[in-house]
Amino acid sequence: MSGTSSSGSGCNKGRCGRQNGRVPTTLEPVRVEEPDVDEALANDKPWVVIVWNDPINLMSYVTYVLKSLFGYSDEKATALMLDVHHKGKAAVAHGNREEAEMHVFRLHEHSLWASMEHDV
Repeated sequence: MSGTSSSGSGCNKGRCGRQNGRVPTTLEPVRVEEPDVDEALANDKPWVVIVWNDPINLMSYVTYVLKSLFGYSDEKATALMLDVHHKGKAAVAHGNREEAEMHVFRLHEHSLWASMEHDV
């Protein structure tokens, strides 16, 4: 039998499953204001990239990586490496979130312990 029977099935005059007999049409579009990309980046707090002391890497290797990745002079890279060694950590770069994530990724590729956090 076909499913258009009106006895006990909740169908009334062929309008099964409809409340008022009208099929909804498309909704009116809603205008969403998106922030300007430059404005969003300007509001992004600066991030700091931190290299942490670890028991694996030699001090000369840490200096080499900082010089290679960031283009620091021998003096600057050595000073940062000594901060890592004596203080347990050093801030090696600053920037927006995307830049900081890339720096951390590259430091991890060179087996250094690194993280990022909001600059205060």
